[in-house]
Amino acid sequence: MTKIVDTNKKIENAVVGGYKKIEDTVVGGYQKIEDKFVDTFLKKDGETIEEAKVRLQKEQEKLNK
Repeated sequence: MTKIVDTNKKIENAVVGGYKKIEDTVVGGYQKIEDKFVDTFLKKDGETIEEAKVRLQKEQEKLNK
């Protein structure tokens, strides 16, 4: 019985590890695209990408109230 449990744990770790790698790659790719879009189209003069994101978030919150 222990051999089956150990084998299942190894499979579980491999699947979860593979999923996490895929998730990190997809999220990282999305963030790069988002940053480039903000930099190209939404950033104002002298503003960093992060400052632009904060400003946009605040503007969106005002619109939703």
